[in-house]
Amino acid sequence: MYEVAAFSEVRVDVMHALVRAHPLATVVTCAGGALAANHLPLLIDPEPAPHGTLRGHVARGNPLWRQMHEGGEVLAIFQGPQRYVTPSWYPSKRATGKVVPTWNYAVVHARGPLLVRDDRVWLRDLVSRLTRQQEAGLPQPWGIADAPADYIEQMLGAIVGIEIPVARLQGKWKVSQNRVATDRIGVIDGLVACGDAQALAMADLVDGKRPV
Repeated sequence: MYEVAAFSEVRVDVMHALVRAHPLATVVTCAGGALAANHLPLLIDPEPAPHGTLRGHVARGNPLWRQMHEGGEVLAIFQGPQRYVTPSWYPSKRATGKVVPTWNYAVVHARGPLLVRDDRVWLRDLVSRLTRQQEAGLPQPWGIADAPADYIEQMLGAIVGIEIPVARLQGKWKVSQNRVATDRIGVIDGLVACGDAQALAMADLVDGKRPV
């Protein structure tokens, strides 16, 4: 990822928070000289420090877990809030006209070796944790105990676990830090006026509140 000092995010807790809020990762692999991308929800565990461990699962029929050599490096990309920024929101447009469009975003890249976990006990724990994370806050949260035990066993047999001990973690928060204060205020006002969830989330990031 192209790094710019003004947009760099190095705080591990902030990056982990984005991963938890946006757990659907694009997992990029290279096997036999061919690139592949899979879209997988992943859990982040803060241990071991400093970067933690990502855990998830793939369908047994997915060639990902067979094609990658055990310990081969993969890249997991987590996309947080993102929004187009029109130069019309900048007061400096009226003053100088020297402005252009841009795109604001927050993203985390995690790299590490891919390990396979073909273990029913490990998978049951993982699926339970993934389910609890996504069902939290729902009025009637679903749990794996709500399904017949034999059915759950059948479903567990259809998946394979993966684990990625994170060797490198990069965060990029491109949220108008390179604009003057008046332009940032203009961006916030423009995003708030848009009113959609992505725009409001980005407005908070530009305002320095840093939710994810």
